[in-house]
Amino acid sequence: MKKLNPLLHQELRLSIISFLANVEWVEFNKLLEATSASKGNLSVQLKKLETADYIEIEKSFKDNYPLTRCRMTELGRDELESYIQTLKSMLDI
Repeated sequence: MKKLNPLLHQELRLSIISFLANVEWVEFNKLLEATSASKGNLSVQLKKLETADYIEIEKSFKDNYPLTRCRMTELGRDELESYIQTLKSMLDI
């Protein structure tokens, strides 16, 4: 039996990647609100997903304020789909 992806099988990272599956780009503050995570924890988990190339993070400025946005990569989409299929097979759905 195939195992669940350990990178995605963590509550906050799974919440992040699931949220990103439904949007093109999302700002850090929107993800913060959607996940109810702390800024520090969200930053750490985003970095882990970025390091695995599951997401892309873009940093810029808007009206002289820092702006951080992120989006899911094709690899991230593929890995989420694989995770879902593995979970379905484990649950015999």
